[in-house]
Amino acid sequence: MSLTDELLRPLLASPAKPLITHYDDQLGSRVELSVATTANWAAKTANWLTEEFDVEPGDAVAVQLPAHWQTVGVLLGAWWCGARVVTEGAGARVAFVGPDDPEPTGAAATAVVTLDPMGRGLAEPPGGGAFDYLSESRAAGDQYSPLFPIPGDTAALFESTVDEVLAEARTRAGKLGLGADDRVLSIRDWSGTDGILDGLLVPLAAGAHLVHVSNADEAKLAARRDAERTTADLPA
Repeated sequence: MSLTDELLRPLLASPAKPLITHYDDQLGSRVELSVATTANWAAKTANWLTEEFDVEPGDAVAVQLPAHWQTVGVLLGAWWCGARVVTEGAGARVAFVGPDDPEPTGAAATAVVTLDPMGRGLAEPPGGGAFDYLSESRAAGDQYSPLFPIPGDTAALFESTVDEVLAEARTRAGKLGLGADDRVLSIRDWSGTDGILDGLLVPLAAGAHLVHVSNADEAKLAARRDAERTTADLPA
């Protein structure tokens, strides 16, 4: 079973429950995703990767994106179809990049993610044969069923397998004492194995509600805690 299946399956018993709240203090934006909406974005991404790029279990998908609600859909979608998430584009089947990244990725295909707070695609088609992720994946299916079984020993995050990533996320969540009733504030970047594990997968493995603040204004964090009724902070 894929990492995404393992993480989302227990949560879908309460599909309307808020799962991800993303603030960007630089833009002044707030976006909240329920369990169902998160699963929907992940399914669209997985279907798009499978149908457009023939991504199969073990294929590398490079994610060169900051912590953001759209990055959640990219990561969970990649894992749902069995992809191995990396950061280097060379040799990857697809590389996901932000709208201001002009450099060639070295991947077979490049998908540009706008990171627009309202979920809008690019105003104009990207150059160099790249794809507009939000505009194109939106047309993909809302439900996803893997074409192939995803064994637990399939690499999921760099060289770590599905089983290893899931076990480590649950262990770290346990050490922090996190559970399904927690609302967790984080300003942590999602870079490297530890960043993705601690910043995203630990709260998901606990079934907690993640409140992530990008470009955090330290002076506003206390107000964010009060407004969101958070119960714990992730280590920065």
